[in-house]
Amino acid sequence: MTAMTCEIVRPGPEHLAGYVDALRRGWSPDNVRGAAAAREELAAIAEDAAGFLGRMHDPEARGGPIKAPDGTLMPRLPGYRRWIWDGEFAGSIGFRWTADGGPLPPHVLGHIGYAVPPWKQGLGYATLALAAVLDDARARGLAFVELTTDPDNPASQRVIEKNGGRLVERFAKPAIYGGAESLRWRIDLGPA
Repeated sequence: MTAMTCEIVRPGPEHLAGYVDALRRGWSPDNVRGAAAAREELAAIAEDAAGFLGRMHDPEARGGPIKAPDGTLMPRLPGYRRWIWDGEFAGSIGFRWTADGGPLPPHVLGHIGYAVPPWKQGLGYATLALAAVLDDARARGLAFVELTTDPDNPASQRVIEKNGGRLVERFAKPAIYGGAESLRWRIDLGPA
């Protein structure tokens, strides 16, 4: 398949039906928490769609804590989520950083995470979305970003490599994430 035209959009009411459809079809924006995260997002949208959309953009970290897979509540970092849009919902990408631009806390596995539903995979969307977020990371003055992948996810690894990423280590995820083996990647950003 070849890449189609897509854009990275700030989640808005005009995109919400497509996002809800993807969640109902079994896709999740959270590669770690999977179906549980999808159910929570559907419940949050049903309760307060406008509030849900508002929480997708939180560069001052004003929202409440983040729930880890084991249920532990962790402090929120500044960040946002954007949706990949090709005329319909085609994926999600999130970017988080520390307020001072320093290293991420140990419980945060990476600066950027993305997920593309199976029916939109293979079109190059994750590669394009990551490139767009890297431009924003440069503009925010970050010298590099880190991302993690599972060892058995070559598609995500190729996305990172196409954006200049290099493997820096194999490590065990913190216990709150189950302790499984993971790969840490770094993309050096250079000047904006």
